[in-house]
Amino acid sequence: MSIQRQLTNERMSQIVVHNGTVYLAGQVADDLDSGIEQQTREVLGNLERLLDLAGTDKNRLLSVTIYLKHVADFAGMNAVWDKWLPKGVAPARATVEANLCEPRILIELSVVAALP
Repeated sequence: MSIQRQLTNERMSQIVVHNGTVYLAGQVADDLDSGIEQQTREVLGNLERLLDLAGTDKNRLLSVTIYLKHVADFAGMNAVWDKWLPKGVAPARATVEANLCEPRILIELSVVAALP
């Protein structure tokens, strides 16, 4: 099976497709001066764009790992997540508190999805 990589630089690919599965690199918000709700909305928008580019969508998510700078932001993140994710398609999910690479990053998401 071939491996397809998109939006690749010397360190990483934003999208990797292999054997009917799409792997996305961790995504963070563009506006790092905003709160958890806005950062979550931006990250989910980024994920949607990348999933579309890969040929799939949020209805086909298999697994999501959510990294939060502060576990206290769990409820705020979930409020946005619950509005974004269609009912009946919840992926396997893990949420961890993490010291992220830039102090203003409040959330990072990494996802795996199926192709249609």
